[in-house]
Amino acid sequence: MEAFIKHTGIVAPVDRVNVDTDAIIPKQFLKRIERSGFGQFLFYEWRFDEEGNINPNFEPNKPRYNGASVLISRANFGCGSSREHAPWAILDYGFKVVIAPSFADIFYNNCFKNGILPIKLSEEQVEELFQRTAKHEGYSLNVDLENKVLTDEHGLKIEFDLDEHRRQFLLQGLDDIGLTLQHEALISAYEEKRAALVVNN
Repeated sequence: MEAFIKHTGIVAPVDRVNVDTDAIIPKQFLKRIERSGFGQFLFYEWRFDEEGNINPNFEPNKPRYNGASVLISRANFGCGSSREHAPWAILDYGFKVVIAPSFADIFYNNCFKNGILPIKLSEEQVEELFQRTAKHEGYSLNVDLENKVLTDEHGLKIEFDLDEHRRQFLLQGLDDIGLTLQHEALISAYEEKRAALVVNN
């Protein structure tokens, strides 16, 4: 997993509350075994119409948001079923940061396991980001995880809070397996000792 230290990216808005995981990645696209390839189905029923054509009324489809890597939304983002495919789709599409007033717990935890930074801000701060995104075409945010601060080119500065353990997970580019492998020497020593005990007995 890539380390996340600082990131600058265009912001795309999904101005809806209670965005659930079935909206993020509909159940009919969960047949893939690998983690890649889900981005094309992100927000599928909102991004496309019934004929499979791009829906121009879905805000992130507008050309001004091409290449966006920071997603902003409203409260309770990622609610619904616990499918890990949701953060897979978000990351595969190109989003590295998701900002909302609140997240469903399982989705929030899964973000860290997949290298996505979910940031919780107040309703007022999120509204400010929506206003700036609408006002400035190609609006981008600078995300500094080392110092836990968001800035833009228009004088914005917002500090955000994050559990230190999770912050280190991202700064070091660790998932659960990577965290375990940090103790590889101790694990190997234990296995050798265990094997010797089995042989001697």
